[in-house]
Amino acid sequence: MLTPPAGRLARLHYLPGTFRQLSPGDHVLCAVTGAKIPLDLLRYWSAERQEAYASAEISTKRLLGQV
Repeated sequence: MLTPPAGRLARLHYLPGTFRQLSPGDHVLCAVTGAKIPLDLLRYWSAERQEAYASAEISTKRLLGQV
């Protein structure tokens, strides 16, 4: 099995309930905080905005327009 390059930013296409990896990498960045999110820990994103979020709290605040 091929492993993604360590420390490389992945490009993803976010879909409802899943995502598709467009380029190899091991993490994405939170759209609000800029924090690195390892792909195996990525749980929160917006398919509509094509953004990843580091936590449920950040995701909710973004949805409500608070950040």
